[in-house]
Amino acid sequence: MIDISVLYGGLETPSTPHRYGRKITQIDPPPHQRMAIAKSAKDRRPIIVWNLTRTCNLKCIHCYTDSDAVKYPDELTTDQCKVVLDDLAKFGVPAVLFSGGEPLVRKDLFELATYARDAGLHVVLSTNGTLITPEIAKRFVELKFAYIGLSLDSAIPEIHDKFRGMEGAFQKTMQGFRHCVAAGQKVGLRLTLTQHTATNLDKLFDFIERENIDRACFYHLCPAGRGKDLSALDPAQARSAIDTIIDRTDDLLQRGQRVEILTVDNHCDGPYLYLRMLRENQPRTNQVLDMLRWNGGGRYSSGVGIANIDFCGNVHADQFSMFRSFGNIKERKFSEIWQDTSDPIMAGLKDRLPLLKGRCGACRFKAVCGGSLRARAEISTGDPWAADPGCYLTEAEISGEPVAADSAAGPGSVCCDR
Repeated sequence: MIDISVLYGGLETPSTPHRYGRKITQIDPPPHQRMAIAKSAKDRRPIIVWNLTRTCNLKCIHCYTDSDAVKYPDELTTDQCKVVLDDLAKFGVPAVLFSGGEPLVRKDLFELATYARDAGLHVVLSTNGTLITPEIAKRFVELKFAYIGLSLDSAIPEIHDKFRGMEGAFQKTMQGFRHCVAAGQKVGLRLTLTQHTATNLDKLFDFIERENIDRACFYHLCPAGRGKDLSALDPAQARSAIDTIIDRTDDLLQRGQRVEILTVDNHCDGPYLYLRMLRENQPRTNQVLDMLRWNGGGRYSSGVGIANIDFCGNVHADQFSMFRSFGNIKERKFSEIWQDTSDPIMAGLKDRLPLLKGRCGACRFKAVCGGSLRARAEISTGDPWAADPGCYLTEAEISGEPVAADSAAGPGSVCCDR
């Protein structure tokens, strides 16, 4: 994740310590929202994206799990999930994100959340929001869910409904959002950037302000599952979308609104943000570069700081890499699977910079971006170490050829491959 509000706007959030290795001084979040500071990004335990079920009440056109409203075989039982939670707590993972499918279709979700919280785990939920009632929202608060992420693809109801495959989905999602707000639950929106959604970002930011939404994550498309049939943004569109996100975030913060805006699954957003701040002679430019360098982007993401457990217990590098399993928690503990580097791909993910090829291998920002999303590179090219086709930086930007105001940060500060 690239936290635009933190990096560009100087905001502090409960995730700042985990994401950028810095203590927070301006806010005092409740204990269930705080995240610890690791000695280094490389030493972080993984955040677990756990697809508790593949079943979903919607049929979204970009669903990476290709889910539907049917019962799928061999999903983990409640007792099997509890064994995993015991191991995750002992292993010291910073957070468990329950996802799906739609996790609220699992009747034991709150039993598992209670078990996780009793074990001291930081619990997050990713949901389409359509099943959230006032009673469910109150349960989120009672169980101290750190955050509820709701998927919303557009501020225009017709576009959202088309993406979600159900008429009226927008209205139901917004009802779920408002139930969470009324209950006092921290909640935010999640959106995938595609050719359909990126042209409506200004309307979405107007919507964010109008609805007093305090967090939104913009995901770059990974062509997994049904998402393979969507068209990703071309470089010019991606740059325009990120500029709009930065501009509108800055505007909100400048007007005193505390809003967390993040981009996800394309770590070249970090160098792009840095280069923009360099051109603008922003006083925090060097500090932001240090924060990005500490974070490491994709270098410390999939296979290091992010892990996925699917519905059947298979362990993957991330939720988009379900084409490769490193083992199953029915046979071995997650902690053992995750630390076993006998698989060359797992070993490579934990030390990927020497393996990167093409533009990623030659990029001066590879220690900051880390080769971005390996799943997108492998799905698109068949090679896990190929250049990520989602990168929209120019050849001049990645090679270090003269870029306006490069000298503003001082000698040698632009070179990030240290």
